[in-house]
Amino acid sequence: MQYTVIGLDGTDDKAMERRLAARAGHLRRSSLLLESGNLLYSCALLDDEGIMKGSTYVVRFESQEEFDHWYQNEPYILGDVWQDVKIYQSRTNDPWQFNRPKEWHKNI
Repeated sequence: MQYTVIGLDGTDDKAMERRLAARAGHLRRSSLLLESGNLLYSCALLDDEGIMKGSTYVVRFESQEEFDHWYQNEPYILGDVWQDVKIYQSRTNDPWQFNRPKEWHKNI
């Protein structure tokens, strides 16, 4: 099962503080998701000034229970960073178009 998760941060004065506090754990778990093949794509969402305001994840899990376990233990959920979350079942046949050398990404 594939899911697209769009999580928007809170907009209060402590929102960035919460994001930064949870960021190391979030990135660590993202690396594990990538290594396990569960993460197909992710990106930070930015506001008009280029400041992080949310995230998008495209993930794949064998079951709803596995997805729920990941989601409920995601540091941005546990740290109350994402406060407006939309989850959609989705289908990405083969995300080959994202598998480009790091040098390519530096040019965009």
